[in-house]
Amino acid sequence: MGVRAQQKERTRRSLIEAAFSQLSAERSFASLSLREVAREAGIAPTSFYRHFRDVDELGLTMVDESGLMLRQLMRQARQRIAKGGSVIRTSVSTFMEFIGNNPNAFRLLLRERSGTSAAFRAAVAREIQHFIAELADYLELENRMPRSFTEAQAEAMVIIVFNAGAEALDIDVAQRRQLEERLVLQLRMISKGAYYWYRREQERLAVTLASND
Repeated sequence: MGVRAQQKERTRRSLIEAAFSQLSAERSFASLSLREVAREAGIAPTSFYRHFRDVDELGLTMVDESGLMLRQLMRQARQRIAKGGSVIRTSVSTFMEFIGNNPNAFRLLLRERSGTSAAFRAAVAREIQHFIAELADYLELENRMPRSFTEAQAEAMVIIVFNAGAEALDIDVAQRRQLEERLVLQLRMISKGAYYWYRREQERLAVTLASND
């Protein structure tokens, strides 16, 4: 990559980080202006268009980046699990670390998931589906259950985790620890329930096949 390309990438990165830094519990992406983001990034407003067509393209890039960051962290968690440790507890701890270190990235996913922009809703839905699919892949490999079971289990887990993440944004450290423990319990209940249901279906199928012989 040439010097000019490197400079352009640094400026693009500065714009993304500037936009993230201006999000908060009180301020959503929709309230940001191009001028504010450009000023925070240290560039002229007209220079913004060398990197993004408009503010919406910047926002969609941020959604993609937020989802990718979270998925990469969860992949790292699964690598740590392979070396020993509780699958669910390690995953929950990693997720809560992401919330603590990147609160505005998670706020963006939460808000735009049900926002007014169809493009943003679709982008967040796509990121969540990626998250569910990767978790379903892992569960299918580890639990040796059919895809339909692991997808249903993964979807239930992701919904509960995202709801817990929304709660974690606005509570103190002690409350977050309590939330983590509750989340670990809920996910274990889902995991046990999914396995029980699968075994029950297998037993029912075996009885049906035996009765047809």
